[in-house]
Amino acid sequence: RHHTDSRNPDKVETRITLVGDVKDKICFIVDDCIDGTHSFLDSCVHLKKCGAEKVYVIATHGILSGDALQEIERCSSVDEVIVTNTYPISESKRRTSSKLAIIDISGVLAEAIRRTHNGESISYLFHTAI
Repeated sequence: RHHTDSRNPDKVETRITLVGDVKDKICFIVDDCIDGTHSFLDSCVHLKKCGAEKVYVIATHGILSGDALQEIERCSSVDEVIVTNTYPISESKRRTSSKLAIIDISGVLAEAIRRTHNGESISYLFHTAI
């Protein structure tokens, strides 16, 4: 959660409350979309300060606007960012971060469309790797 300081409106302060013990644990931050980085990078830093062994950020859509990948690369608290290929990320942009992993979900989407078109259940996809 971001708050501005009334004495200094340009300064943004993040307050994070962690529930549970993450010491020596592997942590996952999951979101639907990653565009900017500040909210999850603050969370990654907090998790590492609380003793997390590794921190992974996972999202369906990796928009990653502006300098997001460079910010991720510079943040020692992020071990890996994993997104799907639902949003195109250029090859030149991909090369700016060694921490980015992209999962191809085209096969799953194609099978879901095929099954829907043919009147078949897509629940098969919930427990079967494609």
